[in-house]
Amino acid sequence: MRKFGLIGYPLKHSFSGKYFAEKFEREGIHDCQYDLYEIDTIGKFPELIKNNPSLEGVNVTIPYKEQVIPYLDELEPGCKAIGAVNCIKAQEGKLIGYNTDYIGFKESLDAWLDGQRPKTLILGTGGASKAVKQALESLDMPYLMVSRNANGQNGRITYDDLIKNEQYLQEYFLIVNTTPLGTFPNTEEMPAIPVDQIGREHKVYDLVYNPEKTFLMRSLEARGAVVKNGLEMLQLQAEAAWKIWN
Repeated sequence: MRKFGLIGYPLKHSFSGKYFAEKFEREGIHDCQYDLYEIDTIGKFPELIKNNPSLEGVNVTIPYKEQVIPYLDELEPGCKAIGAVNCIKAQEGKLIGYNTDYIGFKESLDAWLDGQRPKTLILGTGGASKAVKQALESLDMPYLMVSRNANGQNGRITYDDLIKNEQYLQEYFLIVNTTPLGTFPNTEEMPAIPVDQIGREHKVYDLVYNPEKTFLMRSLEARGAVVKNGLEMLQLQAEAAWKIWN
């Protein structure tokens, strides 16, 4: 039996387990299984690998996309540039890191925008934001990162800056949420953006997919914005991972 799986914490509402179970059934793949490995600290990762020698591929989710890197033997060059891993291939005793979030997001966003290249605000600065940033750069789309603390870093502003300076939302018409805010079960949470500055010219791409319409999406849609969740991105990144493992 070929084994694959997902590491992260918590994993109660994971997309990947269900997706691969359905994929194996739909495509008549009977020699593969996909398991969830919920580990409460990345320090348990080496033990997990040691105890599961038949694992061929692992997906990585929050909060380990950056923390897992020191435990890997190699990073695929594109993944190294991003600085975050969401897919690992076990090959000939080596663990090689990849980033399929980048592939999934770029393909999904490009099709959705249909040739448009708006200036973009990226909400959050974690592992997922790094893949989004790389995708926007490859699509020649200018962006600003938005976080709770800018720490004087170039290309980064705070949520307070957004509220105080209306100029940002008069120039940046695409908002990408890479934070986990709004994910089930805390569905009535959202990043602190000034909703009253949103209009019909705005689009929001929320990487959260559970619930199908997040509080952020509902709030901005009520102001006329066009909204999209992260389900298509997840499906595309899962298929990209499957190609890597095979």
